Amino acid sequence: MARYIFITGGVVSSLGKGLASAALGALLQARGFSVRLRKLDPYLNVDPGTMSPFEHGEVFVTDDGAETDLDLGHYERFTGVPARMTDSVSSGRIYSNVLEKERRGDYLGKTIQVVPHVTNEIKDFLAVGDDEVDFMLCEIGGTVGDIEGLPFFEAIRQFSHDRPRGQCIFMHLTLLPYLAASGELKTKPTQHSVKELQSIGIAPDILVCRSEHPIPEKEREKIALFCNVRKEAVVAAYDLSSIYEAPLAYHREGLDQAVLDAFGISPAPRPDLSKWEDVYDRILHTDGEVNIAIVGKYTQLEDAYKSIKEALTHGGMANRVKVNVAWVDAEVFDQADAAPYLEGYHAILVPGGFGERGTEGKIKAAEFARTRKIPYLGICLGMQMAVIEAARNVAGLATAGSEEFDHEAGKKRFEPVVYHLKEWVQGNQKVTRRTDDAKGGTMRLGAYDAVLKDGSKVAAVYGSTAIDERHRHRYEVDIKYREKLENAGLCFSGMSPDGRLPEIVEWQDHPWFIGVQFHPELKSKPFAPHPLFADFVRAALDASRLV
Repeated sequence: MARYIFITGGVVSSLGKGLASAALGALLQARGFSVRLRKLDPYLNVDPGTMSPFEHGEVFVTDDGAETDLDLGHYERFTGVPARMTDSVSSGRIYSNVLEKERRGDYLGKTIQVVPHVTNEIKDFLAVGDDEVDFMLCEIGGTVGDIEGLPFFEAIRQFSHDRPRGQCIFMHLTLLPYLAASGELKTKPTQHSVKELQSIGIAPDILVCRSEHPIPEKEREKIALFCNVRKEAVVAAYDLSSIYEAPLAYHREGLDQAVLDAFGISPAPRPDLSKWEDVYDRILHTDGEVNIAIVGKYTQLEDAYKSIKEALTHGGMANRVKVNVAWVDAEVFDQADAAPYLEGYHAILVPGGFGERGTEGKIKAAEFARTRKIPYLGICLGMQMAVIEAARNVAGLATAGSEEFDHEAGKKRFEPVVYHLKEWVQGNQKVTRRTDDAKGGTMRLGAYDAVLKDGSKVAAVYGSTAIDERHRHRYEVDIKYREKLENAGLCFSGMSPDGRLPEIVEWQDHPWFIGVQFHPELKSKPFAPHPLFADFVRAALDASRLV
């Protein structure tokens, strides 16, 4: 039976619960324990799949096809444990499950209430797979006191009482604001946050206090006294130059030891932090730098491309170079020359996205990279824009475009080189979709196999001709244009096993130009950089040496 660590937050949002959870998971692994991390989100959306990136940041997709919170990306990057559909749940999903059961008559005519029916559904979710690992880390989204979060707090309170004594602990993240006028850290917000938590029946065992300044011993003792925790369980969390310093920083502050003490695990296994010391050394000591432009449509919010940014950092680690990322709004050169915006960069990356806005700028970015021989990586929509650019400017299909854009406009304007995917094979089953299907969870989601062309650049990058990668899209390059595009020089170097769906394209007469239909960034980790990103950064480094 797993031991449970519930991570909650107070005072303000965005304190870094996800990062703290991921770092703690990495530290427990370093001591020889197995872990799994979970996220419970209070919002009423069933999942973040239909939410705007400006609202919620990126959607992280699991191998089994779940659309989840971006914090699951942190969990995977820090622990290497692949997230599953059972590792993410929202209020919307919980209420949907309860209402489905009520409609089926599962509750035998009883009045359905938040307690016990909603809280029982949450507890059932928490208990899934608890015999598989030593520690289950469960992060509760939002902050204590949020009205939509109350069922989750009540559920974890009940869950801790249902389990044997000593099987569950609570870790609470708070803010220690610094007042420059008085030159002191204020502990009162933390005290009030803990008081709010205690008022709903939860007493924290560990406090993680975010602070821009060192916490004096006097303040640490005050927090411990008024919040009813041991002084050693008051852990400082300072701002870091890199998130990948977090496991080492939290270990220095004694977080992992405080957790093991709270569970009464003694003697505690000694941690092996050599992996994280190497990761941090690769960030700290670089032998050069490259400048890479990300040409997207959600560039005002970096979290919209969180995994891409981190995967580029991992690619930099693999080559011991610093990657400087510039966020370029594709819309600014929709109707203008791309050169003034893209000159000077060593490589260009065009990420995924939805809708027509900004796509002409992305097509121009692909053309600029192709004609100037600049390394280019197109991901999902970025691959489709590269194919449309090739069709228009090399293969002679002047009106090439995507069915997605015609669907938005309500009339036919383009020759649909990219079309709405209506059927595909998942495992041994055929999946079918219609353009008027509901949006949530209806894309081609999760891990799918691909077969790479022997002798292609991408096969050399992977070191294999058989791969599997995670997908999230509902539009696909139409295979019927393959012959015309290949005659123009664009190689279809990766295909689905049945040969019907293009997975990868590349220009073979280009130093490095690859477009992929999937999302390789979702599988990259600091200690295991994704081969595509590692080689993309290497190509950017080669390009920088030619300048």
